[in-house]
Amino acid sequence: MKHTVSEIKLKNGAKGLFIHVPGATVTNYELNFRAGEFLLKDKKKWETSHLMEHVILAANEDYPTSSAFQAEFNRNGAFTNAYTSYYYISYVGEAADFEWERVLRLQLLALAKPLFLEAEFEAEFGNIRDELVSYSNNHFRNLGSTMSQTFGFDIATDAQRAKLIDNVTREDVVEHYKKTHFTRNLRFIIAGDLRGRRPAIKKVLESLELPKGPARFEFPTEVAKKPAKPTFIANQTVQNIYLIMSTYFNDLISVKDNDALTLAHILLTETLYSKIFGQARDKGLVYHVGSAHHQSQKNTEWWLSAQVLPENAPALCDIIISEIKKVQNGLIEDSDLEATKQYALGSFQRSMQTVGSVANAYGRYFFDGYIEEMKTVPERIKSVSKEDMAKAMGKMFKSGIGSVGVLGGKDSTIPQKLNKQLQPLWK
Repeated sequence: MKHTVSEIKLKNGAKGLFIHVPGATVTNYELNFRAGEFLLKDKKKWETSHLMEHVILAANEDYPTSSAFQAEFNRNGAFTNAYTSYYYISYVGEAADFEWERVLRLQLLALAKPLFLEAEFEAEFGNIRDELVSYSNNHFRNLGSTMSQTFGFDIATDAQRAKLIDNVTREDVVEHYKKTHFTRNLRFIIAGDLRGRRPAIKKVLESLELPKGPARFEFPTEVAKKPAKPTFIANQTVQNIYLIMSTYFNDLISVKDNDALTLAHILLTETLYSKIFGQARDKGLVYHVGSAHHQSQKNTEWWLSAQVLPENAPALCDIIISEIKKVQNGLIEDSDLEATKQYALGSFQRSMQTVGSVANAYGRYFFDGYIEEMKTVPERIKSVSKEDMAKAMGKMFKSGIGSVGVLGGKDSTIPQKLNKQLQPLWK
């Protein structure tokens, strides 16, 4: 989808991106504050950010109840939501072209004039507890968060969070709101047909009645450490095992390495003819294998996951070792590299077909202010070489900061054996 991007700096200290998508019939926005759990010094109060996210889009000075506000917000089909992460609270929405200003003003009203009613605060306790318990039924999510703890990261599992929520008071939420919701801490992305609208949108955003505040918060420095042993979560109700292999590089990677790792994960696991997933599927070992990488402050993780029967896991790991080693050594057929690039190009084109997907593609801006040059992506994909993929994958395993996690059954020797089997990847 054709679009142009410009960075906007407001008088109140907020910054963001205007993405002009000619002919778009909707306006999409995300308003991002660094207000996540990393700011909570008392980890017993872990769910403060999450509770604030739920309650802030409720009653406010103009609408006495959450239902009244939501009815007004959604009356013409507008969408609104919010999410909390370790780093952020983000408020997202999308509205028909004809009502962008009404919806955006309502969103800003919610941010600037929340009432934090005790009754609504108490109601969200139950809603969030139910949300967290439902998340804890996601075995990959449960295993992944537990593994992150073993790598030294300061997070809580969903089961732990469901208990910690009892420590949070309404006063905690109000205090966290005052600490984090100021305009210098705001970054935004507005996408749609912005022809002739930029001055009006700037005026609306600058009308946000929040204090200017200090400088935006700095992220904590997070360093991964090699776990003392593989992770095991016993669960006799799970007949197969949930397997995750994770490895860390304690720094951010370059754009070139990022592109190379993206191609590596396509080559290894993205398709039914991929080198790991395709082989394992052809041999009847697994239904699915996935892999990906992501970056946070000062570290990059590459992971692979699968559900597999215990008796099939060693054979799957043999394939994993063989195929990752080939990539690390640049042993990639020319035809495979070309097919991977074509798949990546097609996937990139498909991923940019809506206003929302275009806006989401620039999400890294909230992390470090980086503005992706989308026009260069096709050429970047085409330029990735075997040597680039070997270098990037070698970097991810060179530090030796890796381990295995298993959820399922009761045999604690399984993760130990699989972890030992996969050690050649880190040598």
